[in-house]
Amino acid sequence: MIPPNRSIHDAFNQELNRELQYNVDTLQEFVQNNVPLLIEQQKPVYETLMQAVDNNTGGLFFLEASGGTGKTFVISLILATIRSTVDIALALASSGIAATLLDGGLAHSALKLPLNLNTIETPTCNISRSSAMGKLLTQCKLIVWDECTMAHKKSLEALNFPLKDLRRNNNIFGGLMILLAGDFRQTLPVIPRGTPADELNACLKASPL
Repeated sequence: MIPPNRSIHDAFNQELNRELQYNVDTLQEFVQNNVPLLIEQQKPVYETLMQAVDNNTGGLFFLEASGGTGKTFVISLILATIRSTVDIALALASSGIAATLLDGGLAHSALKLPLNLNTIETPTCNISRSSAMGKLLTQCKLIVWDECTMAHKKSLEALNFPLKDLRRNNNIFGGLMILLAGDFRQTLPVIPRGTPADELNACLKASPL
């Protein structure tokens, strides 16, 4: 029988290896070739966000733009820049298609979010400090959450408290930098049997964060 602490350690190693398996040379070449392609509106966004990552000041950032304006390109470039220095950047998304575009996972499953967010007053992610994801969250430099406008506001709030605990930091999201991206002109959170007012209340803009 495998000891529990060993299985957790193995799971952590698998998660860590998955985030560090990127080819550094390929990523550096990608960054070098694509930074010059940033247009006038994209370049200050990239530079501002990378400066925040380098300063390690944390904070919550939101990248909002209409579809087809290059959000995925900018985000992919930010992820590649961080990963090219053998640092960890987690890419999450609210939809399967967006998750594949950013080489990431679905936010709901990766963060162990509860399924009944609508009915729980103060939901929280089911992530312990000793779990593989818990250990990974203490080491990463950035979490990108794409198509977050589709997510319930409680999803984001549920991530705030565990990160404070995991990283032993009382700043917002435990001092970890969070980059949200999406377009409020597209699909908002779906509330079963809800009214338009319920959807607006569940939207991220209604969150105190």
